[in-house]
Amino acid sequence: MQFLRLFTLTVIITVSTPLYQLAKAQQNDHGPIHILVGKMIDVINDKILENQIITVNNQRIVDISPKEKDFSDPDMIDWSQYTVIPGLIDGHTHLVGDIQSDNVLAPLNASAEDDLELGMENAYKTLKAGFTSVIDVGSYRAFVDVTLRNEINSGKTLGPRMHVAGAYVTKPGGGGEVVGLDYGIEIPDEFRRGVAENEGQIRERVHYLINGGADLIKVIATGAVLTVGTEPGEPEFNESEIRAAVEEAAKYGKYVTAHAHGAEGIKMAIKAGVRSIQHGSLMDDEGINMMKERGTWLVADIYNGDYIKEVGTREGWPEETLRKNDETTDTQREVFSKAVKAGVNIAFGTDSGVYPHGTNAKQFAYMVRYGLTPLQAIKSATIWGARSMSLENDVGSISKGKYADLVAIKGDPLKDITLLEQVAAVIKGGQIVP
Repeated sequence: MQFLRLFTLTVIITVSTPLYQLAKAQQNDHGPIHILVGKMIDVINDKILENQIITVNNQRIVDISPKEKDFSDPDMIDWSQYTVIPGLIDGHTHLVGDIQSDNVLAPLNASAEDDLELGMENAYKTLKAGFTSVIDVGSYRAFVDVTLRNEINSGKTLGPRMHVAGAYVTKPGGGGEVVGLDYGIEIPDEFRRGVAENEGQIRERVHYLINGGADLIKVIATGAVLTVGTEPGEPEFNESEIRAAVEEAAKYGKYVTAHAHGAEGIKMAIKAGVRSIQHGSLMDDEGINMMKERGTWLVADIYNGDYIKEVGTREGWPEETLRKNDETTDTQREVFSKAVKAGVNIAFGTDSGVYPHGTNAKQFAYMVRYGLTPLQAIKSATIWGARSMSLENDVGSISKGKYADLVAIKGDPLKDITLLEQVAAVIKGGQIVP
């Protein structure tokens, strides 16, 4: 079948800036390295440890022990003046391409090379902000996120560990389509790799995306705030169609996350077996109870609405977009508070790409304002986020055997969560991020 032919994006970019030059990790040249931390937040046991030596070899933590008085290492990384937390995880990013604007043609005006180069810049900003792992939940042009992930994994560019969706699985004209164009403008096929009209096509798209390198599948279950002509409260796929995506992804050991604002769409997605709900803006009490019972994760971008209102109004974003944002912002925060009280699984996710990359941590204050403690907010972006991705054996806490992903904070974020917005230093895999 022609549709199942693997699409390969080959992009060659020469960049001279140091942002894209990844030096050899220290431990590869000099053996184990030691990091002295003043305070360390243990997100597994909910406690603070003081004056610890973290030993790293081959990117992973091999030991964590209290500092002995006679211990000496002239090459030790001295973070004794900082509070150290695990590398942060953002469960809802869009690193590829430019940030949101009022120009509906913007995705078509950029080339794949443009999208990838911007993605490299966005990835570096995200990593410097302390986010060492992300779930990138889709881009309009298929598979550029796969290329960016591979560039990072190969050491050719600096960025967080990425789990990527490849493209959106969406209905024609749905929340994952490029819409709002003048009559006669043809949308290139590379922007429609995930478009599907029925269960059979959904299975084909899921198969195709995973074979193209996707780590997970993103299904657009309801309309979207930012997609003109769709309504957030309206379902776009039914339960059996979403289940088809879940079943097909499971054949490859992959999971499905659902973009879902509306109450009915959310409940259909939960029943269909998705791992997580992105947004959840208009969810009702029944949906919250279902999430709690089934262990479904809520990834709610509760900072985003304020940015959209401020910048969208100033820059003249479509009136429809601003209206939908007003209709979902406060309700989403109310839903989030209810979900926290109900004990729903919460993972940190921001929808970065709607707003500038590198400012992801602004959401922490909102999560605390709407129900989480500062420690819980940090856990949502560390161990809880790792569990939502089934990556808790590799990331999410400062523990033996896991990647040495560490973030240094001046002061105590448990007393002032906004300190996470200005991190002092970042280590990914035992290497200080320049």
